[in-house]
Amino acid sequence: MRLSLLAAPLVALAATSAFASGFPVTVKSCNRDVTFEAAPARAVSNDVNLTEMMLALGLTGSMAGYTGVSEWKTLDEELRVGVAELPELSPDYPSKEVLLGADADLYFAGWNYGMKVGGEITPDTLGAFGIKVYELTESCIHIMDKPKAAIDDLYVDLLNLGKIFGVSERAEALVAGYQSELAAFTATLPRRDNPPKVFIYDSGEEKPFTAGRYAIPTALIEAAGGTNIMDDVDSSWVEIGWEPVIERNPDVIVIINYGEVTAEQKADFLRNNPAFKDIPAVKHNRFVTLQYVEATPGPRNIAAIKHLAAAFAE
Repeated sequence: MRLSLLAAPLVALAATSAFASGFPVTVKSCNRDVTFEAAPARAVSNDVNLTEMMLALGLTGSMAGYTGVSEWKTLDEELRVGVAELPELSPDYPSKEVLLGADADLYFAGWNYGMKVGGEITPDTLGAFGIKVYELTESCIHIMDKPKAAIDDLYVDLLNLGKIFGVSERAEALVAGYQSELAAFTATLPRRDNPPKVFIYDSGEEKPFTAGRYAIPTALIEAAGGTNIMDDVDSSWVEIGWEPVIERNPDVIVIINYGEVTAEQKADFLRNNPAFKDIPAVKHNRFVTLQYVEATPGPRNIAAIKHLAAAFAE
């Protein structure tokens, strides 16, 4: 009886603490409801943009490390400083063994951002080991239907991460700041009867890899006052042929800079190929470079919109 009397206040205190901290919490991750009984303490993020979301929310103290950055040479000085105290557990997509070895309790990744449909690393395969997965919203199109890409995809992820880690106020303030900054900026943009037609050139020479209607560059281009010429392609990041690019005559070509082939080398390929000489963007040398971290969902998206808008105005 004495033991029970002592235990009762402890149970009540634990329950009160859990309630006060806002846990358990359930968030929607693509087509799954994921419940967290407590904030993760050993999270692993994959890719540079997802890792920057964690940094923007001040969550390095809740991370075991990150993966999938140095293989693609997307670790710039700003991010290098941010992750200085964190290990890169794998230069590319991590294996199950890497995540288990890190004692990860959360894997923040996306489809084609650290996971492949039917691959070794999925929410199901990691769930068997007690590792929860939160999926990047933009990437959900690979496993379910969703609306076309929107800046709100970024906001959803930041707010969900805020709930997952018990820092909702921080996340809400960050998102409100982005929303306010973007609204103030877009209010200054002129209305265009004929918005510039824009092609996103990620990579590839025989066939270009580009952004369809479900990839975030579509939303960035629209916010900046342009239109993605591949807006009717029902995919996210996708390989297409050169014929539709030539037929649609882009006014501006946005080159994504990452990997072994530089943005200037990609531009030279387009300039030096006779097949592209009549494309307005090539003829008038209207190339714009976005870093990979700007062109994928993450904290640098607002800056990317401003960069694009300035280029469209030239």
